[in-house]
Amino acid sequence: MTVTTKGSTPGTPDNPWGDTKTNTPSNGVNLGPTQRPRPVFPEPVPPTVHGPARVVAMVNQKGGVGKTTTTINLGAALVECGLKVLLVDFDPQGALSVGLGINPLQLDLTVYNLLMERNVTAEDVLLETGVEGLDLLPSNIDLSAAEVQLVTEVAREQVLGRVIKPLLPHYDVCLIDCQPSLGLLTINALTCAHGVMVPLECEFFALRGVALLMDTISKVQERLNEELEIEGLLATMYDARTLHGREVLARVVEAFGDKVFHTVINRTVRFPDATVAGEPITTFDPSSLGANAYRELAREVLSRWPAPATMAR
Repeated sequence: MTVTTKGSTPGTPDNPWGDTKTNTPSNGVNLGPTQRPRPVFPEPVPPTVHGPARVVAMVNQKGGVGKTTTTINLGAALVECGLKVLLVDFDPQGALSVGLGINPLQLDLTVYNLLMERNVTAEDVLLETGVEGLDLLPSNIDLSAAEVQLVTEVAREQVLGRVIKPLLPHYDVCLIDCQPSLGLLTINALTCAHGVMVPLECEFFALRGVALLMDTISKVQERLNEELEIEGLLATMYDARTLHGREVLARVVEAFGDKVFHTVINRTVRFPDATVAGEPITTFDPSSLGANAYRELAREVLSRWPAPATMAR
């Protein structure tokens, strides 16, 4: 039976998912939005030594599903856990850079220069953000030319991994925000990654391309990167008030089981507000439902990773 949650404020520690509705079976087990028992994720212990970084690619060939929002806010939440995080804007639209208050059109050096020019190093491109411990390799529209130019390169699928390798010993986590396609840039990200996270909007059309994405990931695992793992599928833009949203989430859990994160990111206007402000929601509105959801996601992903949380390639 579906009932309204009582005695619990959305976004607080006792209700980090911000549910407006939940199912409470007769046995008293409290179920989350994914209709599985809610786990309690431990508070992570900040590392005493940083690096080398675990590389995670945010991938979905459909646009507008929350890849950039998740990259920014998960990165910021991991920083709150004491980790050093590197963000890589690997989308020619430069949305990740914009979301951190950087104007891509004013950049002299970007990831494109890092990929295509041998005299440019990762340190030349690296930018500090407004969040201590959170750094960025920015991008702009120039990156769109790289996909064509890389076709003639030797080991073209491994270029990104080669150029960011010198930075990885200095960070605990590297999150790569991929463009909404399964082209050569995305293949580069998958080839150098330890894991892939799939943000998935709770909407019917978002489900249609998941099979193709999983097929691509499988081919990369077989041919280019046998260490690649699926970190999980993250339900985003969830609205528990709509039957459609609940049905889509149920279908995702039915199809992928434990690969679906328990944490669900609810739809809220605070995310676009934070983007306009050019900062993560964890600093823009620290007590908001969205900020607490990403903190919960950070604890969940850290609980899934091997101990220690980072992994060398």
